[in-house]
Formats: sequence, C-alpha cells, structure tokens
Amino acid sequence: MPFTLNVNGQNRTVDADPETPLLWVIREDLGLTGTKYGCGVAQCGACTVHVDGESLRSCSAPAGAMAGRKITTIEGLSSRAAQAVQKAWVDLDVVQCGYCQSGQIMTATVLLQQNPKPTDTDIDQAMAGNICRCATYQRIRAAIHAASKQLAA
Repeated sequence: MPFTLNVNGQNRTVDADPETPLLWVIREDLGLTGTKYGCGVAQCGACTVHVDGESLRSCSAPAGAMAGRKITTIEGLSSRAAQAVQKAWVDLDVVQCGYCQSGQIMTATVLLQQNPKPTDTDIDQAMAGNICRCATYQRIRAAIHAASKQLAA
C-alpha cells in the first residue's frame, strides 16, 4: 500500500511494506544512497538520519511510521550547523575510509544544533553510538570543536 514520506523537503510517495526499515526505502525506493547500512540493529550509527530534527537510526525504524514526519538525509543536510560541520570535516581531513561519516555528520549536526558549545564530554556522549572502524574519533571531536567555533564567529 503506497504512503507518502517527506524526505529532504519533498513529499515522496513510496509503494513499500510499511514495516520495511526506513533505511531500505531511502536507499532502494528513493535512490538516496548517502545513508549507509552498517549493522542493521541500530548499534553503529551509519544509518543515522534526522526525523523532525532528531537523530534516528533508520535501519530499525519502520518506514510507514515516518509518514507525516520530516526526514532529512545526508543529501538534504543544509542548516548552518551542517555547513559548519561539513567544512570542519574537510578542513581537518576527518575521513579515512568514509563509510561511517554520513552518520557521524548527521549526529554531530544535531549535537551542535542543540548545544552550540559542547565540551569533550558532551561530544563523547552524543557521538557514543557512532562507530568508526578507522578510529578517527580524535579528528571527529576536533572537527566538532572547529565547527562550534565557526558557528560562534
């Protein structure tokens, strides 16, 4: 049965089982492949998207339950905080393999929108559920601090 999702500011009708994880609808039905599959059990953060401005692990959220809510993927990320995060990621060369980075950026953006001047502890707590197999955690933390400074300027 078709249902409509608002993804990146556009209403998109999808014909999928409402119980299908949002991740697969985003990737397979909508062709937005920036959101990654990592573990499938909401433990690694690679599939993080924003739903109504909050981080959500899309691998375990039924797509049908997202109807009427505002979904943002990495492709649609455009807020001032997002731009600062993306710039800091490039400036500090955070990415190694890059697989987890869309989820990391999505989570960091929500953190800075909610707390524009996070401490190391704030960052560690907010980012704790995002696994980086290349262990770029120090660069991620440094980039979040750099983005925070850019937002304050």
